[in-house]
Amino acid sequence: MASVITIERVVTVEKSVESVFAYLSDFETTTEWDPGTVSTVKVEGDGGPGTKYQNKSSFAGRETELEYVVQQREAGRVFQLRGENKTVSALDTMSFRSTDDGGTEVTYRAEFEFKGVTRLIEPLFKSQFKKLGDEAEEGIRTALQKL
Repeated sequence: MASVITIERVVTVEKSVESVFAYLSDFETTTEWDPGTVSTVKVEGDGGPGTKYQNKSSFAGRETELEYVVQQREAGRVFQLRGENKTVSALDTMSFRSTDDGGTEVTYRAEFEFKGVTRLIEPLFKSQFKKLGDEAEEGIRTALQKL
């Protein structure tokens, strides 16, 4: 049975959906808001479905690389990417909603599924993933407030 760790956070800011979506759907900005990201480079594509990014991240004291591919991009509504390497598959989904006061609510959901022998040590990482989610929430909020 597949083991999946899910992180979900909601961030609300007093910025327009258009500006928030434009910023977060440029996945190269992860270096500004994702605490684990070392670098993210667009390899090919125009930002829409099929666009590929090479992401280097640091987690639990180790550096790892994932290739992310945009799965869905609906302006102002949803941005989703799937990241893969030999030990983990990640599905990142950001949903956007206008608030009554003209701000934006972003729901950030990341699902991590471990592969191979890594599945056996997955329980050891649960507290680190919670910390990662908390740091990503704060990073997103701080970055968006600067827009």
